[in-house]
Amino acid sequence: MGRGKHVVCLVGPTGAGKTASALAIAADRPVSVVNFDSRQVYREFPVITAQPDPEERAVCPHLLYGFLDTDQAINAAAFTDMARETIAEVHAQGRLPILVGGTGMYLKTLLFGIAPIPPIPEDVREAVLERVRLEGPQRLHRELEEIDPAYAGKIHPNDSQRNARAMEVWLGTGRTLSDWHGEQHNESEYDYLKVGLKVALDDLTPHLDRRIDIMLERGAVEEARAAWENCPDPEAPGWSGIGCAELLQHIRGAMSLDEARQKWLHNTRQYAKRQLTWFNREKDIEWFDPGEAEAVARRVSDWLSGSD
Repeated sequence: MGRGKHVVCLVGPTGAGKTASALAIAADRPVSVVNFDSRQVYREFPVITAQPDPEERAVCPHLLYGFLDTDQAINAAAFTDMARETIAEVHAQGRLPILVGGTGMYLKTLLFGIAPIPPIPEDVREAVLERVRLEGPQRLHRELEEIDPAYAGKIHPNDSQRNARAMEVWLGTGRTLSDWHGEQHNESEYDYLKVGLKVALDDLTPHLDRRIDIMLERGAVEEARAAWENCPDPEAPGWSGIGCAELLQHIRGAMSLDEARQKWLHNTRQYAKRQLTWFNREKDIEWFDPGEAEAVARRVSDWLSGSD
């Protein structure tokens, strides 16, 4: 184990209230919130990706949010390197890192290391990227449902980056990403506590619906327009995110705002379903209801004091 390298991991589906629980923990001790959500890394989409607002950020440091340009890509390996450096800095400051997010693969690689996937030949990678450009990521996703259904079930059909990565690994190594991920270490260098916020999908859906309305009220469309002016490339990685993709279709005239909103809600709900499926498989999560922020904070205090 991690010899005192304590980290608390707050997991759960989008919109479950993870930030509120992190701030409840911050009321008891010096903490820094470290993001592990793959969409909240994009600088130009703070509203659409529900990044913590200025009032929430004022409570304690919030790290690894909004640092990436729309035309830049990131993967689990690159993110893990940054996150581990960030966690080391937080520990050096005498603060407790609270890892908050919903991208299960990012957290898994952060805690247990990167699967030992060999380098993919450049010609394979280029061929896959050309297929994405010509056929779209949805075609690759349909093939992955046959080749690697476990991984295909975790990613969105519109996610160009992850569908391409899964396909290039299969073509370049003859093994699926799920196979490679199974070779990760079982031991972590950190002493970690995983706390999950669990809510039934049907109960979460009305909240997601209202949250999209709030995002629109806070200028989500204007945010997308400004980002499009800076990065008018629909294939840029930042545009593949839920909310970003649907609003891009609207501002480019492909659908009305109401159609975009309905598609946004549908895709968000499907994403939440995939997140719940991922985290439900993990056996080391202690589950709480979304409204139990104070109970979460107490559990963290008990864990840190060794009162298990």
